[in-house]
Amino acid sequence: MRECEHVSLAPLTTLRLGGLASRWVEVESEGDVVAVLRQARVREEPVFVLGRGSNVVVGDEGFPGIVVAMGLRGVDVRRDGMQVVVDVAAGEDWDGLVARAIADGWSGIECMSGIPGLVGATPIQNVGAYGQEVSDTLVWVRAYDRVAGDFVTVPAGSCGLSYRASVFKRNDRWIVTSVRFAFDVSPDAAPIRYAELARALSTHEGSRPRAALVRETILALRRGKGMVVDPHDPESVSAGSFFVNPVVAAQGLLEVETRAGDRPPSFPVDGGRFKLAAAWLVERAGFTKGWTEGRVGVSRKHALALVNRGGATTRELLALAARIRDAVWARFGVRLELEPVLVGCSFEDRAS
Repeated sequence: MRECEHVSLAPLTTLRLGGLASRWVEVESEGDVVAVLRQARVREEPVFVLGRGSNVVVGDEGFPGIVVAMGLRGVDVRRDGMQVVVDVAAGEDWDGLVARAIADGWSGIECMSGIPGLVGATPIQNVGAYGQEVSDTLVWVRAYDRVAGDFVTVPAGSCGLSYRASVFKRNDRWIVTSVRFAFDVSPDAAPIRYAELARALSTHEGSRPRAALVRETILALRRGKGMVVDPHDPESVSAGSFFVNPVVAAQGLLEVETRAGDRPPSFPVDGGRFKLAAAWLVERAGFTKGWTEGRVGVSRKHALALVNRGGATTRELLALAARIRDAVWARFGVRLELEPVLVGCSFEDRAS
């Protein structure tokens, strides 16, 4: 294990915000995980696991405990008929796995190209994009259960996976150490399920273009929205989508349409409900691309990304997020929920 004290967390996040961690420890094995948790228990210190910092907002006061950097590495592949079963350590790069899958002829995660972060974070968030989600290919999650005091294997069906959520999210009971996926063996992508992607590919929903072409197209789409982390792109100094696309009943969709005088972009989901485009709601509530308040603002490339324009504080960012949330509620009666995880700060307290 590598260990440091009083480490600045801002450079370790894509928002470049946040104070100091009392301690920072990089774990490279499951034994390291157990050792760190034992230390934390003895010292009565809180623990937070940090991957690439792409989906977190760290408070200005930092984190008064141990920040665990996930450094477990390794990929194990086994062929099983027309599928491959792939066990991936939590510290592996997610986009690196997507690139390898396409290069090796595995299908099922190509639409999630360009998403920053580590593999261990993907089931926590049930990461998804352009019609695919981690839940489509997830077999199980291996994690240390701090209540049971041992490692457990949680089948996908017991992970509570839903839209950008799982039993692991905003819950420090489990520390994910590895993930098993099952991919189809095919150079072709899974059937296209997202209209924007179909248009960009000049094809139709349900078609199966080459996975490599899908990856190339999605990377271009994401760059155009500032959603690929790029040190040369100031619009990527964000946590990606700051709000989750809200899901409403049919009556809720009708209410939004009535208030807007226009039909909002929507996508049908289970139970006769509809997923609304949060970016559309944000812009129609008055916060258009490029909106700036001091040192924070709305990305010039995508209305869902809130950016640090340089020298901002977390307090300033959350204050803007609260203004946007309240404006959408007043305009459409729809409550926006945060997508990133808050560390050492509270949205309700800071943004009231």
